[in-house]
Amino acid sequence: MHPTLLVLAAGMGSRYGGLKQVDRFGPAGETILEYSIYDALRAGFGKIVLVIRRENAGDFREMIVKRAMKKADIRFVYQELDRLPEGFSLPSDRVKPWGTGHAVMMAEEEIDTPFAVINADDFYGAGSYRIIADFLTQKPAESIDEYCLVGYQLDNTLSESGTVSRGVCKINSQGYLEDIHEHKKIVRFGNIITAELEGVGPVTFNGSEPVSMNLIGFTPTMFAHLNRLFKAFLKQHASNPGAEFYIPYAMNEVIKAGQARVKLLHTPEKWFGVTYREDREMVIKSLRSLVEQGMYPADLWA
Repeated sequence: MHPTLLVLAAGMGSRYGGLKQVDRFGPAGETILEYSIYDALRAGFGKIVLVIRRENAGDFREMIVKRAMKKADIRFVYQELDRLPEGFSLPSDRVKPWGTGHAVMMAEEEIDTPFAVINADDFYGAGSYRIIADFLTQKPAESIDEYCLVGYQLDNTLSESGTVSRGVCKINSQGYLEDIHEHKKIVRFGNIITAELEGVGPVTFNGSEPVSMNLIGFTPTMFAHLNRLFKAFLKQHASNPGAEFYIPYAMNEVIKAGQARVKLLHTPEKWFGVTYREDREMVIKSLRSLVEQGMYPADLWA
């Protein structure tokens, strides 16, 4: 059974200054998302499911995946503010999406295989898709839900254009995730990387720490956990117009409850993406270099 790729593409791109998912970076005008689809297909993924905002559907079909749809089974689902569990209603002041955990929930009806979650605007590297595909096609554990997370080395995920936020992973002696702590304002100063941790203050890193870039593998059992946890989240945070239901929060909760374990899969790949408008030229140069090295064709879908 081929795993499914679930792409989170409903973000608003506030720091980038536009809908970065439709911006073109490759030598033949490809988006970052098209490279992700290409890498996933090469790694053995089957169906591709995109979580988008309904008002952007036309852009995604015509500007991003029109050519890719000739090579892959691509489905669209919509993340909408009023897609809430029975018994809950949309607060009048809510304009921001409910977060990545809610986005994953939108795809439940389209997914019946193990699946990987990615961000549409992140370049993860071909090797990372092979690593997670290998895990997702293994026979699952019988006694407990077993998921995975591809961990990137922190210094392979920084932006030269400004600070970033990263979920730093704590793992146990067996290589399973214990928790993820979100660190903000991460930036490099010479050989030192500094960050802010809520409730603690400034912290420093050497760059070798494993971090999550939201390349995560689940089985369909995760949908039940997300639905239960999202209801609890709404009861606690629905009156806060900025609160978001994040995937790492849900993962931490199922780990603490002993309902699942999450294997950390290390990748040597270098991440890059477009957090800021200034990152655009770096992404273009990086993709051009990979094409020149023969890692990708000059036109992905020719």
